[in-house]
Amino acid sequence: MTSSLSAFPMTAVLTAAFTHLTRLSDDTALYEHARYATPRREHGYCLDDVARGLVVLCRDADPDQTSPAYGTPERDRLTERYLAFTMHAQGADGRFHNRMGVDRRWQDEPGLGDWWGRGMWGLGTAAARSPLPWVRECALDAFSSSALMRSPWPRAMAFAGLGAAEMLAAHPADQTAAELLADAAKMITRMEPGADWPWPEQRLHYANAVFPEVLIASGQHLSDGDAREYGLELLGWLLETETSPGHLSPTGSSGWTAGEPRPCFDQQPIEAAALADACARAYATNGDERWLRGVEHAVGWFLGENDLSIALYDQHTGGGYDGLHPDRHNANQGAESTLALISTLQQGIACMPPR
Repeated sequence: MTSSLSAFPMTAVLTAAFTHLTRLSDDTALYEHARYATPRREHGYCLDDVARGLVVLCRDADPDQTSPAYGTPERDRLTERYLAFTMHAQGADGRFHNRMGVDRRWQDEPGLGDWWGRGMWGLGTAAARSPLPWVRECALDAFSSSALMRSPWPRAMAFAGLGAAEMLAAHPADQTAAELLADAAKMITRMEPGADWPWPEQRLHYANAVFPEVLIASGQHLSDGDAREYGLELLGWLLETETSPGHLSPTGSSGWTAGEPRPCFDQQPIEAAALADACARAYATNGDERWLRGVEHAVGWFLGENDLSIALYDQHTGGGYDGLHPDRHNANQGAESTLALISTLQQGIACMPPR
């Protein structure tokens, strides 16, 4: 990269963020919410966040060396804990529970919403990347038990498709994973060429970049050139739409469509993290420097290059702040925002050229 990203203390911030992740965790899983940096136990746990945690823990792992972010024993403990929660959330028919109270009782029935997709993403990543053989074995079995399910919601399918892509990177002959990834890519509506609004939904919502990323992944692992090109086209439009001069300006929590004012608020860390993931995958696909700039802008958003020029992480606790309001950050440091910070920094470090 050619700008100030190399001057950012990414590794130090990542180390602190993992420390906060441990602070938010107990012997069951990962607390969803925090008041400032203190876990709000009364809100319990959700699979959405635990599965995200499984992704970043296994993504950070290196089977041949200690993680640069924190010690291997702590990583392994959290990985096993999050995997156990994910497997406990899995119903006999392949659906997943999402919410568990502090009393360790499920508060919902198993379903196929975003949490199902994220659960599949977490399991696929653990099965493909964990350095622990028993984690890989259990995650593979759990992934396979749900891989024949199909959600009616495109985002849930896209999240699951990313888990299938992880599986295919490690097990290219896995036909069940290939079919899941193909079906996820097919659910993304293809607009007519030259349409005034090229996005496959009528407005941008949340984690938008997961759509182009799963299309690009389909191109990588299924040799689907049309999906790959469509994904790159969508990602280019999204990156341009969510970039102001010199910094990222993500879609706010109420969404956005053409004609509405920008910048829009409240801006959520999950949007920057999804964009970093998609840009990193796009760069691995074709080496275009604009995708590196996309990762750079996503990292910079957390570290102060945003519409308010304020950092979105707490340098004392390592936690990621829960969003950017029109006049300040949200001082709470919950699981989703901290995991988004970790994920984005991982992509930033991975994309940095060697010195």
